[in-house]
This record gives sequence, C-alpha cells and structure tokens, in this order.
Amino acid sequence: MRGAVLYGPKDVRFEERPAPRIAQPTDAVIRITAACVCGSDLWPYRGISPIERPTPMGHEYCGIVEEVGSAVKSIRPGQFVIGSFFASDNTCPICRAGYQTSCQHREAIAGAQAPVLRVPLADGTLVPTPDIPPDDLIPSLLALSDVMGTGWFAADAANVKPGATVAVVGDGAVGLLAVLSAKLKDAGRIIVMSRHEVRQKLARAFGATDIVAVARIKDLTDGIGADSVLECVGTSESMTQAIRATRPGGSIGYVGVPHGVALDGQRLFFAHVHLHGGPAPVRRFLPQLIDLAWNRKIDPGKVFDLTLPLAEVAEGYRAMDTRRAIKALLRP
Repeated sequence: MRGAVLYGPKDVRFEERPAPRIAQPTDAVIRITAACVCGSDLWPYRGISPIERPTPMGHEYCGIVEEVGSAVKSIRPGQFVIGSFFASDNTCPICRAGYQTSCQHREAIAGAQAPVLRVPLADGTLVPTPDIPPDDLIPSLLALSDVMGTGWFAADAANVKPGATVAVVGDGAVGLLAVLSAKLKDAGRIIVMSRHEVRQKLARAFGATDIVAVARIKDLTDGIGADSVLECVGTSESMTQAIRATRPGGSIGYVGVPHGVALDGQRLFFAHVHLHGGPAPVRRFLPQLIDLAWNRKIDPGKVFDLTLPLAEVAEGYRAMDTRRAIKALLRP
C-alpha cells in the first residue's frame, strides 16, 4: 500500500509501505475511512521536533475493522470504529483512573495517513459506533479521535463549571473545539484569542462570546482573570499568557504539546492557579462524544475546512503550515 512518510522538514512523501498485518493476538487491522493532518504533526514537519529516520505519519483515524487477533473479544470485523492516538488496554490501574494515554502498556499510534492501519490493544483502544455512519457524519466522528477529545480534556482539566468565565488560548482545531467543549459545559462567557477572521467565525459558531486579538483577558474580567483557561498551543508564550489570564484559585487545562516551555517558578507560586493537562485521555471520553456526535448534538467536523485525496497529503501539510487551512481531512 501507499502512505504518508515524513523524511525531514517540509518533506512529506506518499510512497509504498508494507501493508499492516496482525502482529499480536490483541491487534486489529482497520480499513481507514478518513484520516487527517494534526497540528502536532507540524512540529516534526517544520523541523522543530527532529526525526531520525523516515517516519510514517498520522494518528487520527476512523474506519471499518477488517481483521482481529485471536485474543480480541469486544471488536469484530465489519464494525465502524474510532480510536485514540495512544493504544491502551483500558484495564490497568491508570486506565481505570481515566488516564489511558498513560496506560502501563500504552503504544503510540502512527501511520494512520494510509489506507490500512494496525491498532494494538484493540479491545481497550477502539470504540464502535452504533452502526455504519452516513458519509456526512464521518468528519465529526474522525474529529473525536483526537482534537475533539483533546478540546474536551482541556475543559475538563480546567474544571469548567456552569456560568464560569473561560478563556481559550489558541485558535487551531483543538482551541476551537475547546470552545465547543466549554459551551457544552455551560460556561457563561468564553473568550478566545484570535487574529484570523475565518477562525473567529467558527469560534463564534461554537459558542465564543468574546474575540480578542491579544491577551486582554484581565481587561475583560475587571482585572480578576478567568475562572478557567484552556491552553491549546504549547509554546512558552501561550503558557505564560494562560497563567497571567487565570484568576487566583482558577484552573488551567493545558493540552498543547509543549515546545520550549519553561515556567517561572516564583511567578507560578504566587499566581495561585491550578495546572492540569497532558496528552488527552481521549479513550475516556469516546463513548460520550460518540453519542453526542451520532445524535448530531455536536458537529466538531466543522474544523475540517480542507478535504483532499490521501495521495495529496503533502498539500494538506502545506496548507496547515501556512494557515490556509485549519485542519485537512484525508480520504483514501
């Protein structure tokens, strides 16, 4: 088969790769219905996170189960399934506590920007939908495999409460879906930092009440700060903005993959804020989010503003790198 392989900065190729097969009795092999380019894929694409060898790309996926290993009990061929970007057994003590991305037996998912994908620990990782979904629902279901679940975790980690004032740092796909998540949690006010008109419109559609071009959260909250801040970028600047925008006693949910983040310990000490985040335990939220998307109570698929054939994956990277697209959906 052919799939996306990153060779180095700005060098994504769609080339021949070995087709995945069952390697362990706990594996499943799925036929990809849709995949996409993630904002975190841009870090190695830009050379900020160097790679040592040609690397198959892609960790967001949904599709039809083609084959399962002999130990797989809850997933069967023919089901439409969604999984997380980390495989987990969903039974270890850490999984039972709700942090499947830190599963004692976790395995990173890679290579989803291809027609076929092997998923380890299939019973604990994959969640089936009630039936085969209609085509127009595919983008929203695909979004659940990472960006919607990550936005939801940002809101969950920041302890968003009904009526709360929430600030979102970042207007990428995760930030926009963090807005939707805060809205679903009945936040009273949702302030988004954005300079991009298209993203501002989508933020409004998802529930944003205020759009600011720079970090003016304190001005909008009478100098107090937001109750909850959702940090969805992962830079030192964005984390500093998040801390400064949070009221004493407030909470920050940070889900942006950190690059070059260094915190001022003394500033953090006197800020009196709660910090919680990390790689989103998407598997924890999948059943609830699938129910919401399946019954069309949410439409997170709106973050996909570019759809390409899988063979044109390199254009998806270029479009997102230059901010011509929020998020590129790929169809095999």
